[in-house]
Amino acid sequence: MAITAEDFAPTIALDGTRKVRGNMTQARLRWVILAIVLGFATVGGRLVQLGMIVPDNSIEGVARAEITATRPPILDRNGLEMAVDIRVPSLYAEPRRIIDVEEAVSKLRTVLPNLSESWLRSRLTGDKGFVWLQRELSPAIEERVMRLGIPGIEFLTESKRFYPGMNEASHILGSTNIDNQGIAGIEKHMDVEDVALLQDLGLARGNALTPVELSIDMRVQHVVHEEMVDALTRYKAIAAAGVMMDIHTGEIIALASVPDFDPNDPSSALVKDSFNRITAGIYELGSTFKTITIAGAIDSGAVTLNDQFDARYGIRYGRYTIDDFHGKHRILSVPEIYKYSSNIGTIRVMQAMGKENYRAFLTRMGLDTRVPFELPEMRLPNVPKNPSDISAATMSFGHGLSVSPLHMAVAMAAIANGGNYIAPTLYRRSLEEAQSEYVRVLKPETSRDMRYLMRLNALEGSGSQTEKVAKGYRIGGKTGTAEKVENGVYSHTKDFNVFASVFPMDNPQYALVVVVDEPKPENAQSGDTAGFNAGMMSGRIVQRIAPMLGIAPNFSQALDDAMVPPNLIR
Repeated sequence: MAITAEDFAPTIALDGTRKVRGNMTQARLRWVILAIVLGFATVGGRLVQLGMIVPDNSIEGVARAEITATRPPILDRNGLEMAVDIRVPSLYAEPRRIIDVEEAVSKLRTVLPNLSESWLRSRLTGDKGFVWLQRELSPAIEERVMRLGIPGIEFLTESKRFYPGMNEASHILGSTNIDNQGIAGIEKHMDVEDVALLQDLGLARGNALTPVELSIDMRVQHVVHEEMVDALTRYKAIAAAGVMMDIHTGEIIALASVPDFDPNDPSSALVKDSFNRITAGIYELGSTFKTITIAGAIDSGAVTLNDQFDARYGIRYGRYTIDDFHGKHRILSVPEIYKYSSNIGTIRVMQAMGKENYRAFLTRMGLDTRVPFELPEMRLPNVPKNPSDISAATMSFGHGLSVSPLHMAVAMAAIANGGNYIAPTLYRRSLEEAQSEYVRVLKPETSRDMRYLMRLNALEGSGSQTEKVAKGYRIGGKTGTAEKVENGVYSHTKDFNVFASVFPMDNPQYALVVVVDEPKPENAQSGDTAGFNAGMMSGRIVQRIAPMLGIAPNFSQALDDAMVPPNLIR
């Protein structure tokens, strides 16, 4: 059978189809290979680009070294920790390293659903070097985020300040911001003086720093703070504060003011009226100023304990007459003027000294200038420079001039310690160091006479309520019940009460000033004057802390008898 050309046609057509398909496959493979090469080239180029980026040394304007810097622990005088650093992870991003923003947003929100999707997308978009995403996270969250494996998402270990005592010493310690920088209290003072310098030198970054030892005794601090908090409910007061000072070294042993705040939550310091009333508040401290007036007059030589003054009638200035709250309206000796808290008698004492000499004495006692002290929260006192006759008269018993409770504590220390002014401090200070800084403001004999008067007032005068509570611990001092000024007028219903005291009077060691703002009577049998609140609070504080400080109770009458000045005519 003959083979014709038609018999080869199907075979030729099949081979042509196969050739065309082969060419198409090869072309497709070439395109796929090209796409793969281009993809790898793009990724490789991006990786090379990222590898060439110079890392930023700051995060949102703050140097990374500053953020990771540590702060020294703060200890009380017995080594108890008051503030420490803890290490915490904080999440940040490098947007220019983010390959897929949407993928990063989606993954991060599976671990941190509280982050807004739109906010997170905005933070991760762009070519910035560093942006914070969320700070101070837990190690568990850190581990979960790291498992996501997102390029450009990293953690930085920061130091976070922690205050174990919470509110108890808030006005002493102050607080730090989220960058661990001091913003108030001793924390801010440390930054100004020491810590900031160490950080600048690179010595505080990850290194253990020598602890800072304060003069505070946290055992005493706890008691003082607790009594201040108690006053808000016991006396329905709007505020209370107390400060205790070693009269020989100037060391502050305790300082509390309520309302206060939790330094672990710095925003709580913004709550109304949570300022430090011991240093940042100035007040008319009422009759506590009679201690200062009489001390100045005795020291000047114009007055002695044996002098007597006419307190039978009120003293008239123009249309105003100054009288006594509970007047005896008779001739009074200086000890009687003090224990009966006679306004009339105190004015007579100041007049015997002389208005100009009295004003100069206030300067000598540091009552018209800022107290040299570490806390930045301070107010300047308001003391008239050239008082008129009536102004000097009211100043003598604590009206018409405003000072801080810390001013009063420092003055009480000088009056009781033999007549030496010593600036207060929150740091440890030895007796030898303190003595090198003494400034004599009173004669030792004046100090002796004033200790007798303060003890007399606790036994027989306005401080007798305190003696009932702290009996055996020989407290002495002066009450002050000052009418508050509202709209330029003295209120007859709102008082600012004070008790300024020293203990133990036979061998004085500590000054204690307690203030209570707008107290009410504790019960129907008590009053609302200072002896019934600030005085009672002081008594309870001394009763509780004296054993901690090694002061034993002693009920011997001989101790009080030994305090009577030898020149006193009785």
